[in-house]
Amino acid sequence: MLSAWIIFFELIRKSEAKIARKLLLSFSDQQIITGIGLQSVGLAKMETMIPYHFFLIWMLSSISTATHSAALLALYHDFKRDWVLRWLREFLMFVNLALSCVSGVFVLKDITRQISPTLPIACVWQDTATQPRSDIPRSLAGTIAVIVGQCLVYAMAVWYLHSKSQRWLQITRAVSFVVLMAIGVGATIRVISLSQAFGKPSVELSDSGEKDWSFGQLLGLLLLLLPLMSAVEIYRGKFEIFLPLGISCGTLR
Repeated sequence: MLSAWIIFFELIRKSEAKIARKLLLSFSDQQIITGIGLQSVGLAKMETMIPYHFFLIWMLSSISTATHSAALLALYHDFKRDWVLRWLREFLMFVNLALSCVSGVFVLKDITRQISPTLPIACVWQDTATQPRSDIPRSLAGTIAVIVGQCLVYAMAVWYLHSKSQRWLQITRAVSFVVLMAIGVGATIRVISLSQAFGKPSVELSDSGEKDWSFGQLLGLLLLLLPLMSAVEIYRGKFEIFLPLGISCGTLR
């Protein structure tokens, strides 16, 4: 929502949305770290994690990637000012892309083999009994499209950060944002329809742990409130320096 406001505000008004930019800048870097963290945990636990949870992690990381890329479209001027931070972000985006491609290969292998839902995702590389499924072509096409789309998003993001041409820039930002929004919304719908937390899970689970709100879920949401404090400070303007009683400006000089 913040990215959309910034992009279309600047497209119509031809001026910067300064407060929204500062607020979005606080949120944006959290997303790429979230995507890397999710996929790192999934791959580290592939010996014990079932394909159902592994796929959910992959979709959640796709949402984080789309959100960070949408923030990049809105904040490209801020990202291009410091070359060290720009290259650092590009490195983090590459790490996220590499992890996503590796996770996508596991998902592709699971689609073609369709191992028992109770076996770990690592078993897709072993000779185990498989279960037939009728939606293999559609699932393969969708998974490959996600992997190719993420590679294209990364390539466009790197080009965007290094491009010096201003021609058609605003229109390109708007079109790219619509594409990223479609990716994010599609992944969100897939998570909602597939997960136990929101819908009916694709496998039978022994408990309802996904619906429980624990310390980890609450802490993550509370941390999202921190940038709002900065937004209030920015909105109120610069801080005023109050001089102690008995001290004049001449004395300070």
